[in-house]
Amino acid sequence: MKITAVKPYTTHPGWRKNLIFVKVETDSGIYGWGEAYSQYDRDTAVMAQLEALGKYALGRDPFNIKHFTQIAFDDYAARRGSLELFCAISGIEQALWDIVGKACGQPVYNLLGGRCRDKIRVYANGWSYQLKEPADYARAAEKVMQQGFNALKLDPLPAPWRSWIPKEHEARAVAVVKAVRDAVGPDVDILIDQHRRLAPVHAISLDKKLAELGLYWLEEPNVAENPEALAEVRRATGLPIVIGEATYTKTGFRPLLEARAADILNPDVACCGGILELKEIAAMAEPFLVAMSPHNYNSTVVALASTVHASAVMPNFIITEYFLPFVEFGDRISPNQLKPKNGYIELPAVPGLGIDVDEEALKKFPGKVYPARNLRYPKDEGP
Repeated sequence: MKITAVKPYTTHPGWRKNLIFVKVETDSGIYGWGEAYSQYDRDTAVMAQLEALGKYALGRDPFNIKHFTQIAFDDYAARRGSLELFCAISGIEQALWDIVGKACGQPVYNLLGGRCRDKIRVYANGWSYQLKEPADYARAAEKVMQQGFNALKLDPLPAPWRSWIPKEHEARAVAVVKAVRDAVGPDVDILIDQHRRLAPVHAISLDKKLAELGLYWLEEPNVAENPEALAEVRRATGLPIVIGEATYTKTGFRPLLEARAADILNPDVACCGGILELKEIAAMAEPFLVAMSPHNYNSTVVALASTVHASAVMPNFIITEYFLPFVEFGDRISPNQLKPKNGYIELPAVPGLGIDVDEEALKKFPGKVYPARNLRYPKDEGP
């Protein structure tokens, strides 16, 4: 069996960013789907990498997954990494696993060592986008709970993303999280994301106050490139620290583990290097007694399915991400996307990733060309 085509698609799901899917076809008629991570203004670059890298997949045996990712980094990229490169590698890699699973008649998790669990816990995200007042967050959180979720994530800090924040930003974040806690009660897990933005002095001040509200975790108080700062926040607050959504491949996670900078890692299957790389990062974390919670700001179709299969084989997995605003779009393009029930997704039993994408339906939602964003000027910055 040989690869005959790599077809990337940019599509707009109707909410926020474009999504990028990858179809890999073979001469046996078996095909697979993958998904690459996407960001505002960078879709074009990711698609360019997929087009360029995809040419080097043609004629190869889809079973040689590890070798393909090796040549993609060593030979194609000359060991010069980037977000766009690892997004492209990840998208193609997932599709290869989908093909191999179908060819073997097995779910992908059976080919990765077999399942450690029958269902995957998920937390809800995307539900708090552009909310303003604490009462708005409280009402929205109640609606999430009514859908059966027992864990939810939010970022309570207002824009802009800066390392030093005024006191009113800190007070607003505390008021928002308190309103959510009061709304959902003591038994629901609240996960806080800070998107790599804070200096340790501000993270520690704010997060000590948030800790009193019973947090499940604190995600990315500052950038992963400064593991010493993360470790400082971890020691000072006593909160479980999560890091990794903007970190790529096993190499990127080594200094985080060595510095004891995190209790939980959250690499994204659509940009960390793919399914096998995600599994290997989890294996690295095991002897450090660090848990895994894969990031998944992607569709609820392909990348979610890839995350579910990888998570199924991780002894140290705890929970993963589910973006509510993408669910309706997923129904439009997939006849069998995976969906949670009471906060858990059952493992699919069918070969491959267990989902399919309607290619013709996908073409009906072309990627959106966004106007230039209104990024800040010096006059917009505070003192």
